[in-house]
Amino acid sequence: QVQLVESGGGLVQAGGSLRLSCAASGYTNRYYSMGWFRQAPGKEREGVAVKDKYGSTTYTDSVKGRFTISKDNAKNTLYLQMNSLKPEDTALYYCAARYGGVWRALEPGDYNYWGQGTQVTVYS
Repeated sequence: QVQLVESGGGLVQAGGSLRLSCAASGYTNRYYSMGWFRQAPGKEREGVAVKDKYGSTTYTDSVKGRFTISKDNAKNTLYLQMNSLKPEDTALYYCAARYGGVWRALEPGDYNYWGQGTQVTVYS
């Protein structure tokens, strides 16, 4: 059974950094495309960063240059390093995965497996 468990969220001042982790179990993540998504109150879930099974990365424009996605296949873990955080980054952050490649990397509907989310709150 596929399980994704996020950790690393928290409360941080604007300009600060956080690193999110997503521990995967029940499958070998090198065969999967994985990504980070977020949902703020009253807003739709949006794609933040994705690393597909081939290693290609995609970022939404608002986080380019500030966030870095990485994957440790030996540990079956996905990471999101978030620097220069802004209040508008405040959201519940989810890890997601799908077997194989992705056509629409940042589209939440294209992913089959989801974690429970970890809250990130950035204050000014």
